[in-house]
Amino acid sequence: MKIELQEITVRELTDGYSDEGENGVRGYGGRLDIRPPYQREFIYKDEQRNAVIDTICRGFPLNVMYWARREDGTFEIIDGQQRSISVCQYVKGYFSVKIDGDLLYFHNLRADRRDEILDYKLMVYVCEGTDTEKLDWFRTINIAGEKLTPQELRNAVYAGPWVNDAKRYFSRRGCAAAQISEGYVNGSPIRQELLETAIKWICNGGEVEAYMSVHQHDPVATALWSYFQSVVTWVGATFTTKRPKIMKGVDWGALYNAYKDSVLDPKVLEERTKTLLLDDDVTNQKGIFPYLLTGKEKWLNIRAFTDKQKMEAYERQAGVCAVCGEHFELDEMEADHITPWHAGGRTVAENCQMLCRECNRRKSGK
Repeated sequence: MKIELQEITVRELTDGYSDEGENGVRGYGGRLDIRPPYQREFIYKDEQRNAVIDTICRGFPLNVMYWARREDGTFEIIDGQQRSISVCQYVKGYFSVKIDGDLLYFHNLRADRRDEILDYKLMVYVCEGTDTEKLDWFRTINIAGEKLTPQELRNAVYAGPWVNDAKRYFSRRGCAAAQISEGYVNGSPIRQELLETAIKWICNGGEVEAYMSVHQHDPVATALWSYFQSVVTWVGATFTTKRPKIMKGVDWGALYNAYKDSVLDPKVLEERTKTLLLDDDVTNQKGIFPYLLTGKEKWLNIRAFTDKQKMEAYERQAGVCAVCGEHFELDEMEADHITPWHAGGRTVAENCQMLCRECNRRKSGK
């Protein structure tokens, strides 16, 4: 892996600056891809943007940036997109900032002040190497400013036609994936979190990097988009009432992969969902959906017996395990439902019994 620290002047950075919207933003004489198609959109607030210009005007050091050198000799920004666009837009007259008490565009400045800004030196680390080397390095460096998300780093490493096409579905404000999955999925499209979720789902718990490596040079990402649509359609057809507060964040991809071919009755699932939502013993309502499909109570985090209830049961049993009949100290025993929760037993004092650890493990493992 080769990493070089270079000084790039604002004059050099802004040379040939162009913003073609979805087709990208370029600078550095057209050799720098400031916003590759896989990158997020401009998200700096006015105060952050103005602070960048103020830092340069004062001659203070701006946080270091990171570029990657491509095989054709051009560059793309890994970190520093927001700062670079702020600088370029100011120099090109997109906005004004307060300097010495006055709101001034770049062209309003005296010639010597303009030259001071154009001659300001930006510190840039330029790297080149294998995909694995770059990803490892990007993960370990202390990214400054607007921190890159894990998926943004992956997009940088596995840049290509597949990522560009995937962004069309998953990475824009109001994108198609965000519209159909509203109420089911957490995360921001422009921070690439929605794309990350989709890849994790289709990988079924596998490595996101491995999937992206395999498909990096595919011309389109329609397979991922079709899969994502299938998951969302299945969720809506299986659990017919949308409940965003408890549905967002559920691993719907894993459930779809395991149960998409199962015969499920939406009406029955809805009635059971309503019952579980009213059950005070269910402390993890997000777990209702995987529980209904898997039957595993661990998803619900059934309310535990209180210390008082445990002590009452221990005294009632005189310290004797309700299964093996041996005597144990309180800290050697565990609370158990006499009538199991799934059979209607409640987490109340009358339904509490104390078992030694071995008997409780054996009972729970049945």
